[in-house]
Amino acid sequence: MNRGTRGARARARARARARARARTRRALGAAAVALLLGACAGNAPPAPPTPAPSAASPLPTTAPTPQGLLLTADFGADTVTFVDPARGAVASVTVGRAPYGLAVGADGRAWVATADGVAVVDTRTRVRAALIPYRTGTGPVTGGEYRGGGMGIALSPDGAHAYVGVNVPGTTGVLEVIDTARREVTAVVPVGRRPFDVDVSKDGAEVYVTGHDSFDVTVVAAGSLKPRRIEVAPYGTEGGLASWLKPHHTVVRPSDGHLLLPFEGERLAVVDPRTGRTRIEPMTADTHQHGATLTADGRLLVVGTGAVRPGHGRGPSLTVRSPQGAERVYPLQGPHEEVAVSRDGRTAYVTGGYTRDGYWNGITVVDLGGGTTRRLAAGARPLGIAVL
Repeated sequence: MNRGTRGARARARARARARARARTRRALGAAAVALLLGACAGNAPPAPPTPAPSAASPLPTTAPTPQGLLLTADFGADTVTFVDPARGAVASVTVGRAPYGLAVGADGRAWVATADGVAVVDTRTRVRAALIPYRTGTGPVTGGEYRGGGMGIALSPDGAHAYVGVNVPGTTGVLEVIDTARREVTAVVPVGRRPFDVDVSKDGAEVYVTGHDSFDVTVVAAGSLKPRRIEVAPYGTEGGLASWLKPHHTVVRPSDGHLLLPFEGERLAVVDPRTGRTRIEPMTADTHQHGATLTADGRLLVVGTGAVRPGHGRGPSLTVRSPQGAERVYPLQGPHEEVAVSRDGRTAYVTGGYTRDGYWNGITVVDLGGGTTRRLAAGARPLGIAVL
């Protein structure tokens, strides 16, 4: 072997050793970055893995929307998503920035509370028909948990009015009343801070606005639009804006018109809106609670998002409470926000959007009889949900 050949081989071995040393340095650097990020994360719970995208075929634009689909408000996008509960997302419609709550009328129109107005969506043809601007100024149109604009929304029983709770950052919120035929705001009523939820009495005579940051429900007479505040604070109001122990969502019990507000999987506040008196009933899930709904047979469903601090409560769950107070708690993987129930009352659909960190892009489907759950990829940080 001549000197030239031996020299070339030596240079090749040297280059190989240099490449190996570079790979080692890169691996050590990546490990250090991972350790640093883990330290910065502190006690924040990891977001649960998002299921693989659905293989559902999209609906042709000219095809009518089938009954039984779900509609979600995509807080992480500017859309609502139509979801086949067996297969996943089949269509989406652009509605406005950071949609939060939605309500669907008997005529098939969905009213969606976004940061920059209430969108009207024809769910049969999957087209946005209008975007109604708010009368109240809410600052820059943004996204995120504390963004201004519409939050809770509900329809009157006759469909003539939509009521939307509008968050005004830094101050108290308002209830804006929309004439659904004229598609315009006709009145503005002062309510509490950050109106998470809006509900209407069975006869349509009263509107109930849940003020998350003011520990209250504002009762608004639908005729005179005169507001009346009821404090709902079973843990007290100590801590103010920094407190976790606040109301989130309210359900109107049809049997007597009382308001049901769950707190922390420990206490159910039962409020008589006529007298303002509150009675407390025990709950069993021991978890921070957000969304709630009622089934046709009177069962209360409540979404648990998990412990607010490590070691202080259990994980995410769905509570199903009978009218007599018996509870069954279904564990969930990762935080969730709101819940809807199938028409036959056998299945619950729980959105994974969550208003804080830890959300995921999908829905958990809960078999209320057998207790099994499955996760379905759908939408972008979905919050509000309805069954079409």
